[in-house]
Amino acid sequence: RRSDDGPPRTYTDGMTRPADGRECKLVTGIDDHSRFVVIATVVTEPSGRAVCEAFSTAMARYGVPSEVLTDNGKQFTGRFTKPYPAEVLFERICRENGITTRLTKPRSPTTTGKIERWHKTLRRELLDAAGPFPDVETAQASVDAWVQGYNHARPHQSLAMATPAALFRPAPIEPIAAAPTAAHPLTSSVTDVVIPPLPVPVLAVHSESLTNNDIHAVEWETDLTSRARLLLPGNQQMKFTAALARRTVTIWANDRSIHVLLDGTVIRTRPSRLSEHDLRELLRRGARIAGAEPARSAVTVGMLTTSTAIEVHRTVDRDGYVGLGGTKVLLDPPLVGQRVTVRFEGALLHVLSAGRLVKTLPAPLEPLKRAALRGARPATEPLPPPAPPQRAVRRVNQNGRIMVAGQSLRVGRTYAGQTVVIAIEDTVLRVLLNDVELTTHARTPGLQINVLKAYPRRQDA
Repeated sequence: RRSDDGPPRTYTDGMTRPADGRECKLVTGIDDHSRFVVIATVVTEPSGRAVCEAFSTAMARYGVPSEVLTDNGKQFTGRFTKPYPAEVLFERICRENGITTRLTKPRSPTTTGKIERWHKTLRRELLDAAGPFPDVETAQASVDAWVQGYNHARPHQSLAMATPAALFRPAPIEPIAAAPTAAHPLTSSVTDVVIPPLPVPVLAVHSESLTNNDIHAVEWETDLTSRARLLLPGNQQMKFTAALARRTVTIWANDRSIHVLLDGTVIRTRPSRLSEHDLRELLRRGARIAGAEPARSAVTVGMLTTSTAIEVHRTVDRDGYVGLGGTKVLLDPPLVGQRVTVRFEGALLHVLSAGRLVKTLPAPLEPLKRAALRGARPATEPLPPPAPPQRAVRRVNQNGRIMVAGQSLRVGRTYAGQTVVIAIEDTVLRVLLNDVELTTHARTPGLQINVLKAYPRRQDA
């Protein structure tokens, strides 16, 4: 890997074992350029909060990095959380401080080779010789003393025998000026600063009773980073000219548009990726209910009316329905709880999930009503390929029949005892044996497939 100049990146691994038999973890972080160890904290439980406390302490001491490389542990990312991905505390801290998060490829420890090599040195020179520590405090003191020597006294071969401290350049937190002036010109050496979390609103006591329809739009104030970037929920960010770095701006946002105001003047308008959940979360974290839109919407009703395809994002409720302008549309049970894209195109309604077309229905709304839907926006990408048909597995009984979604399908006594696959399409059920179609049956409307793999009970001998 190339040697990055500047920001520290963090990793985690390693462990120590006190004399009482407990296994402790060591949260570690190293600067990618200088190999300067910025985090070496002994924790009894490697929870997300413990990792974030160590990370926040390092930022307060050495400054905010521009990016962080970690493994795929649950302390660092919620992208693999089941049943739905979620933002963890570590990701939230990075997002609020303008830090780019990077994850290693699964089962690829060479991606974090620098920290892994440091762990080997730590074990060989300290942990193996020290043995079990009497308590956590003693373990932490020993690690701190060893890290102090490693950073400031131990020559590093990859640094031309220089010490990590000789090349490390911390970025201490500085007071944020009200506005850039000629006496303090902006240079490329300016680093990011910690953006404090939004204050809790005083009059937010009744916000819990608000419905999604009440939250038309929200607004809040925030500071741009020293690189003049604005990070928003929904994996959306904006970049401004360097002259606006660290300036305080007002954000007006709804599910269609995001307006950025500076001193009461709109300086940027972009289409919004925020969902109703994002708006409610912003309101909970300190945003307030917004007034009238300060400028023309990024997506207007006229644009939507003339658009050939309109799409909205909805979450399928526990009964399998999505709401579209007061009209409920029934989808398949496997989509319950999922975030889907509903796309209107001509007289058809397409349902997209995970980048695949999963269902096509007659459109229940007229074009003018589609344009007025909450979160409606023009479709920018072509229709993805359809998902393969859902399949169920059944074993043919002695009478040559199988049961699928309350339908009794006749396959034939010839296939009694054999396992067949049923391809479940919108209007028909196809019975396959070794990918050879045996029979085709009309599917009864309204019946849902609840069990995909079922076999008859075996009687004990």
